[in-house]
Amino acid sequence: MDVIEIIRAKRDGGELSPGQIDWVIDAYTRGEVAEEQMSALAMAIFLRGMNRAEVSRWTEAMLASGERLDFSDLARPTTDKHSTGGVGDKITLPLTPTVAACGAAVPQLSGRGLGHTGGTLDKLESIPGWRASLSTGEMREVLDSTGGVICAAGSGLAPADRKLYALRDVTGTVESIPLIAASIMSKKLAEGTSALVLDVKVGSGAFMKDADSARELARTMVDIGNDHGVRTVALLTDMSVPLGRQVGNALEVAESVEVLSGGGPADVVELTVALAREMLAAAGLVPGEGGVKDPAEALRDGSALESWKRLVRAQGGDPDAPLPVA
Repeated sequence: MDVIEIIRAKRDGGELSPGQIDWVIDAYTRGEVAEEQMSALAMAIFLRGMNRAEVSRWTEAMLASGERLDFSDLARPTTDKHSTGGVGDKITLPLTPTVAACGAAVPQLSGRGLGHTGGTLDKLESIPGWRASLSTGEMREVLDSTGGVICAAGSGLAPADRKLYALRDVTGTVESIPLIAASIMSKKLAEGTSALVLDVKVGSGAFMKDADSARELARTMVDIGNDHGVRTVALLTDMSVPLGRQVGNALEVAESVEVLSGGGPADVVELTVALAREMLAAAGLVPGEGGVKDPAEALRDGSALESWKRLVRAQGGDPDAPLPVA
């Protein structure tokens, strides 16, 4: 394979073959393709785009660069959520324990802050003692005992994405929809869930400012998920105003606990319940059948809050300890 031929092919609007994609991702991860060459290819993709087959294969190649977790032997079906992020978006915190309380297992690999918003791990680390880094064995143990785990992705998951993301950040190619979709989905597919719900934010506080671009990103990610045998659905949700009333790490934990206690702001509750119902449906679980609860009921009857406390304790945190005051 010749990297310059691959760059030229995409520069001129051609379709990259599966073999070209597999080779260039592997060679770049190993350091055989130089940063400036991958920069040129990323810009060519930014300007020329990719079709469904190319995006799906690009994702597969990044996935193949590292390990892939497998939780198919768990007693519960697995389901997960990914949000494209926004101000006050603390939804993973009430959502994971709620879905766990309803009967599914949620292997949630989360990240640090991007730009001006705190990441899920930053928020949870405001709880005294809580730890984000778990081995695969510990992750499985927590999932098995509590039904949910929220932790940092290990360095072995999609290492090609980590390297390529840093490159896109300094070459003005972050906004490429094929590259965004492949980046998100390579990490999500690597965590071994059998179903995935995408929360694609749209509005002034979101990465995607208009509904058309948000819908294009959502459709691209849903196609990738389904192409890889993971039941995938997406919701477009409003990020033209912050979610809830609290913004900031410890503040967002406090607001999440309010929601889990049956209160909290209406918009946070509404989105938590909507996403939870989609996650259960994607996992093949129907509220009212086989002991599966409806998420709204789990928030009302205290079972979601109990689930939260189990999740926090399982990762070394004290759910009853006072939070830092901003």
